[in-house]
Amino acid sequence: MATEHKIKAYGRKDEGKGASRRLRHAGRTPAVVYGGDAAPQSIEVEHEPLWLAQQNDWFYSSIISLEIDGKVESVLLRDMQRHPYKQLVMHLDFQRVKAGEKLHTRVPLHFINIEDSPAGKNSEVSVTSELNDVEVTCLPKDLPEFIEVDLSKINTGDTVHLSDVKLPKGVELVHPIDEAHNPAVAVARLNRTAAADEAADEAAAAEATAEAQSDAEGDAPAAEEGGEA
Repeated sequence: MATEHKIKAYGRKDEGKGASRRLRHAGRTPAVVYGGDAAPQSIEVEHEPLWLAQQNDWFYSSIISLEIDGKVESVLLRDMQRHPYKQLVMHLDFQRVKAGEKLHTRVPLHFINIEDSPAGKNSEVSVTSELNDVEVTCLPKDLPEFIEVDLSKINTGDTVHLSDVKLPKGVELVHPIDEAHNPAVAVARLNRTAAADEAADEAAAAEATAEAQSDAEGDAPAAEEGGEA
């Protein structure tokens, strides 16, 4: 069962830049809720608990129970504006969701069991993520907080593609996988130093092979000229 995430908010009537500035000075963040059968509503959220909440993956991909003046609505975060250098959330956009209507959103990928994989046990190999999230469609009840990618079998040189990721029940990709769309999700590569050493060893081996072939050709007896009388 999915964890319920709650955020408390309050309705507001004052709008405009001046009103938003006063809210921020008072430790609150202006926001708006839209969508569904109701009109858009301007709200405000306490900044301190909001700042803590936005540090979690669920804040960006899960259904949030937004309590506005005692009334709870199910919403998804659709946009968040941060201050360019202060630890400050400037504005939020929430979209209402309906239980029976499919939604489109991005869900983060969580990579697991890397340390148990052949590549993870090799100190000369780095396993890197190439994709951090995926765009999915599903009913609100099926929306996962994240999708796990099991890398327990990844080996040096392997690439895990999106087609290798197991999606939870009821969840589909917005962009189906085909020959033109199957991006890499994770790759196991030799570290730069190890790769350079391996390339040097291959070059040395190739040079040794070439020298051996040259010596063999030089030692071969010359063909006799002319034939028997």
